Amino acid sequence: MSRALVLNATYEPIGVVSGRRAVVLALSNKVDVLKSTDIVISSEQLELAIPSVVRLRYFVKVPYRREAPLSRRAVFARDQGRCQYCSKSAESIDHVHPRSKGGKHEWTNVVACCRRCNTLKGDRLLAECSLRLKSRPAAPTQMVWVKVAAGSVPPAWNEYLSTAA
Repeated sequence: MSRALVLNATYEPIGVVSGRRAVVLALSNKVDVLKSTDIVISSEQLELAIPSVVRLRYFVKVPYRREAPLSRRAVFARDQGRCQYCSKSAESIDHVHPRSKGGKHEWTNVVACCRRCNTLKGDRLLAECSLRLKSRPAAPTQMVWVKVAAGSVPPAWNEYLSTAA
């Protein structure tokens, strides 16, 4: 089933929910549907398009989050699924400074990596092997959590995400 972007009453993106949850929120009059998908669900008395973007009817205070939580999925989203050493399709993550040598599990030390480059690098520092990073790892932009939660960003969401960045 599809996913829906949830906006606060101020049009600020605050979450991603399943299409089923978006339908329940719409039927319970907790949200206004701003955009819908082409998928229609039917019952005996009602036909309703599954929402793609919804806005809460009331303001919800969201706790301030400095950066997206570090996860494998988030690293792949930040690096567009590409190996940061050779630009091929990534299959795993790599600690630039190996954890066995004191490296930390943080945004500035983790990159997406293909199996070949991960095996080549192994448990060595970059200075000890022939690999070079294509770009320096950093914490992702604020809206990467949307891509992580949804897997990909539907075109209907772009106008609501660009204003929040």
